[in-house]
Amino acid sequence: MTTYRNPKMLIGGEWVADGGEGTMAVANPATEKVIGQCPKASQEQLDAALSAAETAFPAWAATPAIERFRIIRRAAELLRERAEDVARTVTLEMGKPHAQALGETTGAADLIDFLGEEAKRQGGRLVPTRSATILEQRVTQEPVGPAVLLTPWNFPINLPAKKLAGALAAGCSCILKPAETTPLSAQMLVECFIDAGLPDGVISLVYGDPAMISEHLIASPVTRKVSFTGSTAVGKRLGALAAEGMKRFTPELGGHAPVVIGESADFERTVAVCAATKFRNAGQVCVSPTRFLVARGMYDRFVEEFARRSQGLKVGDASSDDSVEMGPLAHAGRISAMQELVGSLGGEKGEVVAGGSRIDGPGHFFQPTVIAAPSADSRLMVEEPFGPIAGIVPYDEIEDAVRIANSLRYGLAAYAFSANLDESHYLGSALKAGMVAINHFGVGSPETPFGGTGDSGFGSESGVEGYLGYTETKLVTVAKAAP
Repeated sequence: MTTYRNPKMLIGGEWVADGGEGTMAVANPATEKVIGQCPKASQEQLDAALSAAETAFPAWAATPAIERFRIIRRAAELLRERAEDVARTVTLEMGKPHAQALGETTGAADLIDFLGEEAKRQGGRLVPTRSATILEQRVTQEPVGPAVLLTPWNFPINLPAKKLAGALAAGCSCILKPAETTPLSAQMLVECFIDAGLPDGVISLVYGDPAMISEHLIASPVTRKVSFTGSTAVGKRLGALAAEGMKRFTPELGGHAPVVIGESADFERTVAVCAATKFRNAGQVCVSPTRFLVARGMYDRFVEEFARRSQGLKVGDASSDDSVEMGPLAHAGRISAMQELVGSLGGEKGEVVAGGSRIDGPGHFFQPTVIAAPSADSRLMVEEPFGPIAGIVPYDEIEDAVRIANSLRYGLAAYAFSANLDESHYLGSALKAGMVAINHFGVGSPETPFGGTGDSGFGSESGVEGYLGYTETKLVTVAKAAP
């Protein structure tokens, strides 16, 4: 059993145990028991973090790229060395099964590696001139300035890692505010960067009231970039605040991912991978497949097998049992949201064929749930459930499936399964999302951009985009001196 230690904030290179606004309890969602106390930052402490970021920025931006890379690369190595302890902490704080938490942690190290490498690769470019009098046209990417990084609880290592690594590689100082429910996970990640030799003040780590902290940090003239992962409603509000100061803003927001399953798809493989992926992290994944649009010829079989697999999942407290396949929801509010969504179904709105209820006992557990034929206007088909609920809908023509898939303003991820090459190419082009995967669910590798369109946000993280998002483009053009 992992021993939980009370989290500390990091401000100006100093670890701070006392919050100016007191403390908040951290609870294990699988048991509902309090496991620690976390400090809550005051506005004065936030101002100290802003001052540290402002002071540290010029020197870090001027640090040679190879030196920034070496520190970032060492942080990735330390994260791998500490992966087991980090993963156990993730499971304690938010309930993710151990194998998933460990995979998240080691995957985050790969993200850090890739983005650290970008510090060496992004040297700018020369643009050919149109006149013999112009000697050079040079385009460079310069660090935008101190960045505020706001992350949620569902991927408490992966999401801070990609933001921190992108910002640090580009030469930005930063302030990280993780979710109040997963503070120690974020602290253990930050410790890897500090122990790798990051100078004081380049990273600050603060916890506390999300609204107060985000509004205070974004309003500061010190802040030049804001990166936020969370709900669409909050993202729109924070984007408006950033716009008031003409600050760069990258929002990665909600999703409601469709999965188009063609008649030619390999049935056994497709239903197996769909069921496993849907209930990963109890469906608390922004790119979680949710609306399964299945060719009518295999629809009944698909519903039956999908439901059977969902009922066979081992649900429980992953902090005490490594064989658990699905853990709890993050907090009691998520249980209420699932109950309300299921309660809105019935009749023509959709049939509950598996699950549909809270699991009795301690912890925030909800049954893996499958809904057959939810109507187009049902809440399940228009609102992101962000939980272990799947809707399965039949279609007759592939164009009908695409129309349903593209009917929402969400556009984060979309998926399709088909053995027909022409159909695969059509779906890859026709599905409207920032990320489309055909015959698999892999949209999160370190080398590829991660981001959406519409109400799912704009801009990307990971890939080269994860570095460039923390830079500003600068043109230097030089003409011959006058004779």
